[in-house]
Amino acid sequence: MTRPSRFLNACRRQPVDATPIWLMRQAGRYMIEYRTLREKYSILEIIKTPELAVEVTMQPINAFDLDAAIIFADILPPLEGMGLDLEFVKGEGPLIHNPVRTPADVDALRTPAPEEALWFTLDAIRLARKELDLRDIPLIGFSGAPFTVASYAIEGGSSRNYVHAKGMMMGDPETWHKLMDKLATVVGDYLRAQAAAGAQVLQLFDSWIGALSPADYREHVLPYSRRAIEIASEAGVPIIHFGTETAGILELIAETGGDVIGVDWRIDLDTAWQRLGDTVAIQGNLDPIALFAPWPELKKRAGRVLDQAGGRPGHIFNLGHGILPQTPVDNVKRLVDFVHEYTLKGED
Repeated sequence: MTRPSRFLNACRRQPVDATPIWLMRQAGRYMIEYRTLREKYSILEIIKTPELAVEVTMQPINAFDLDAAIIFADILPPLEGMGLDLEFVKGEGPLIHNPVRTPADVDALRTPAPEEALWFTLDAIRLARKELDLRDIPLIGFSGAPFTVASYAIEGGSSRNYVHAKGMMMGDPETWHKLMDKLATVVGDYLRAQAAAGAQVLQLFDSWIGALSPADYREHVLPYSRRAIEIASEAGVPIIHFGTETAGILELIAETGGDVIGVDWRIDLDTAWQRLGDTVAIQGNLDPIALFAPWPELKKRAGRVLDQAGGRPGHIFNLGHGILPQTPVDNVKRLVDFVHEYTLKGED
């Protein structure tokens, strides 16, 4: 089998020659090559310069035997096209200087075509495909999901309790639904455009969805994530639907849509798969902190994940969230090789 068959077949729950592996945030701060580039350019400069975005996309591909690349981008630039003022502040992360707090703020948001507002990422996808095709490695495109993007837009940055976002959802549902409707369109169109540019798989990141109760997810989020996935699905490529702390809403996540459901380490992978059923593939779910452990411990934990998958078609090995800064690079390499070489317990 060729390498694209391994990853893409797993997305479609078809047989593979070895478990495919890629790592969320696999291009980033733990690699010296990325840190060197960041000494010269800001993160937004890299994202908005297609050639630099491709360089970062390829850094982990050059270093490790990964089964897929993910385009180097961020979930927040779509908000710039909608009219928000985004800045990445050193030591603080993303900052939005004009957060969305009122009905008038929502009314003022534009929904531009991705070809207009996010052309740089679409161009980066086209350039990356030219390099990746030479190596038979598929490319993943991605977007933040409506709830996670809305949370940043309303809070003005990262948040622990989502006081403003949940406050709008609970206190002014009309404004909330109007905002989410706009974001569902922007997210869905952006994902579909990435596939048109050459992305072979799309991932929807709902990184903060675990902050919600099942009832709030069902009423205030599910219809919009489903709409974004429906729009993206028109491209005809597999879609990975990922969220953190989703054990309490796992069935609702699957109901929302996606060919592959990503799970984090807060639930055993075999339990998650039992709850999701055999109509979806599953991605996960090693704790990113395990990469800091001594190799024997990391190996044991990775083996446990693979044993829970049980060799079933449709497992994509990944972390339960993004790889962290200061992660030992040698452990990343050993993990990737181990996953490919692993034999299930009890097999010859």
